[in-house]
Amino acid sequence: QVQLVESGGGLVQAGGSLRLFCAASSRTFSFANMGWFRQAPGKEREFVAAINRSGTSAYYADSLEGRFTVSRDNGKNAVSLQMNTLTPEDTAVYYCAATDGPFNMVTMKQTPTYNYWGQGTQVTVSS
Repeated sequence: QVQLVESGGGLVQAGGSLRLFCAASSRTFSFANMGWFRQAPGKEREFVAAINRSGTSAYYADSLEGRFTVSRDNGKNAVSLQMNTLTPEDTAVYYCAATDGPFNMVTMKQTPTYNYWGQGTQVTVSS
């Protein structure tokens, strides 16, 4: 069982930056591929980024690559998401998720791939 807890969300002005964190409870964290998703009010949960077990490979949503950067520290059982040049369209609840499945560009973008989810952290970008 892996418990995930997100933090770092908040209110930021457009053009600003935030760094989100996801802390995992399990020592098996280093064996999990990790993903970030977000869900805006009235919209479906969408893929943001994913990172493999070793932290050597990452995928991003096409519209976000270049502004968002995912990283992990297996020694601290943590994953982070650096978000730059934020716009009001980035306003959403952001979730981290873990999977013991393979790191695949197609499946890592799909919510059913993930076994464990955090409770989410709210990010609000004001114009």
